[in-house]
Amino acid sequence: MPDDLSPFWLSLKVASISTFFVFIVSLLLARFMARKNFFGRSFVEAFILLPLVLPPTVIGFGLIYLFGMNGPFGSLLEEWFGIRIVFTWVGAVIASFVVSLPLMYQSTLAAFEKVDPRWENVARTMGISEWRIFRTITFPLAWPGIFAGLILSFARGIGEFGATLMIAGYIPGQTETVPLAIYFAYEAGQMEKAAFWVLTISALGLAVMSWLNYWRKKNEVRLGRE
Repeated sequence: MPDDLSPFWLSLKVASISTFFVFIVSLLLARFMARKNFFGRSFVEAFILLPLVLPPTVIGFGLIYLFGMNGPFGSLLEEWFGIRIVFTWVGAVIASFVVSLPLMYQSTLAAFEKVDPRWENVARTMGISEWRIFRTITFPLAWPGIFAGLILSFARGIGEFGATLMIAGYIPGQTETVPLAIYFAYEAGQMEKAAFWVLTISALGLAVMSWLNYWRKKNEVRLGRE
């Protein structure tokens, strides 16, 4: 076992923060896309899902271009707020957000589309506001699919490597997540350390996905009874 377990805690931190923002953005995007049919909708949706098919190096290059010192966002953040993204754990959060968003968006959109619109229409005839309809009808009915997306996004965030390496770099104790720790331990010939982190992240992923499958089946049984 390595003396320093900071890669594990940093991975949890990065995945948790990115999943929080993925959750908020996906709710807004999926709710809008589920209710609106407009010209160019297919292109917008393809753009949202693009990180699923792009190589991690392409995503990392795009993030460096946007958030680097000379990038459109990076220069503004540095000049106005003194915030630096590249080679910080914040960069790892952004990389995790970008690669996790398509998974969460797909699950959330599918969950919203499965909600029977008749329930919402009945509520509208009673004069209930759209926010209250969403909060008390739409969201609870869509919650199982949304929750599944949350778990998948969290698991994807923990395992992110390529884009994280490019924008956050490898700084032990600062940007060293578990995937980076595995790669550089292997490069240094520290096979025991690499194997430890491989087993750790594999066990965590297996536990998360097993629990998700158990929860999903339990929820399906409960809904069937109702």
